[in-house]
Amino acid sequence: MTQLSTLCYLERDGKYLMLHRTMKKNDVNKDKWIGVGGHFEADESPEECLLREVWEETGYTLTAYRYRGIVTFVSGDGVTEYMSLFTADGFTGQQQPCEEGQLEWVDKQDVWKLNIWEGDKIFFRLLEETKEFFSLKLVYDGTGVLVSAALNGKSMELFDVLTREGVRTGIVRERGVAHRDGSPHATSHVWAIRENDRSGYDLLLQKRSKGKDSNPGCYDISAAGHVAAGDDYPATALRELWEELGIRTDLAKLRFVGIHRGGFEQVFYEKPFRDYEISAVYIYQEPIDENELCLQQSEVEAVRWMDYRECEEMVKCGSLPNCIYEDELLLVGRFLGLV
Repeated sequence: MTQLSTLCYLERDGKYLMLHRTMKKNDVNKDKWIGVGGHFEADESPEECLLREVWEETGYTLTAYRYRGIVTFVSGDGVTEYMSLFTADGFTGQQQPCEEGQLEWVDKQDVWKLNIWEGDKIFFRLLEETKEFFSLKLVYDGTGVLVSAALNGKSMELFDVLTREGVRTGIVRERGVAHRDGSPHATSHVWAIRENDRSGYDLLLQKRSKGKDSNPGCYDISAAGHVAAGDDYPATALRELWEELGIRTDLAKLRFVGIHRGGFEQVFYEKPFRDYEISAVYIYQEPIDENELCLQQSEVEAVRWMDYRECEEMVKCGSLPNCIYEDELLLVGRFLGLV
């Protein structure tokens, strides 16, 4: 079944007008907080549906609004809905009670704390970050769990949200949303090493691309990446070695070092970035010719070998632009018998 609808977020004094859906029985949005809107009537345009639904649900007549995007919802239970998303900052009239729930003006930053759909968090992030019209596709599994998302036809990364102990919570969250609120998630870290006659080992460091969404241009672990929703640590480690460095290998050639927990908060490109990773750390010690590596240009600008002890000292004193956790470096050093 295909449906057409509108959804609008009225704005005033840094707040959105939110509707807590509590009144209707058999409501797919029961107990969720959403904007105001509804389904098209016969022959309506998106704008006509918008104006009618906002007036019916709030008592406001819109005088200024923007068409922000089209959101394709695939429910997983046989319903696909094409929703026209609007924001509005001009309206007249007096707010009236809504038959479908309680209307409340909520600070935009507090909206994230409400019971809202995971997919809604993605378009709230986009409303914050972009003025461009967007097309967002959200696919659910029929029980309310987000299983895939695509922005303007390009797949978005989804993570399993973990507890602080590393257990999956059952929540699947988009990468940008997870880094906006610091949701614990899984990553795999692979340190490529070789023996030397100084400290005993060199580490292969990658220099992150200038286009990375965090720590651009900094030196980092040989290869690392997020564990996609439903995936696991070993498969991710093998994938990242191949994608970032062009190294094809198997699990037997990776040595598991341990689990590292790390996090930080910083601002990149004028946006907050909150990271909390629970990482499986591996060692890879097969022969590598750095001149023959196939670097993923969007992720890795360059690589270099560095003596473990030299790397440790430069990370500690800050003379090497890097995003390496000192305690993870110590974990690797202990595993190699250097500490």
